[in-house]
Amino acid sequence: MFPRCATDSLILRITALSVGRSPMSRLLVVALGVFVVNVPFGFWRAGVRKLSARWFVAVHAPVPLVVAMRSAAGLGFKLATFPILVGAYFAGQFTGGKLRGLRGR
Repeated sequence: MFPRCATDSLILRITALSVGRSPMSRLLVVALGVFVVNVPFGFWRAGVRKLSARWFVAVHAPVPLVVAMRSAAGLGFKLATFPILVGAYFAGQFTGGKLRGLRGR
């Protein structure tokens, strides 16, 4: 199976990194992936008007990628994983927005 795009490649790498590892290390690998995926979306979000259609897309478009990473790593939807992954999600969005602000200076 060859990756068709960068997202497929990222999901395949996360799967490869999580094979044979403990659940906590898999969670940390996925959290890092969630953070990395959200940085460009946060960068985009910071450049559009708040609560516009493009803003909602920038905030919600990474959600299917996060779900794909969770299932590829075999994490499932355990309640204990949500705080870490939601934190990584918002940290990526925040970092992307700050990077856009630094670029504008």
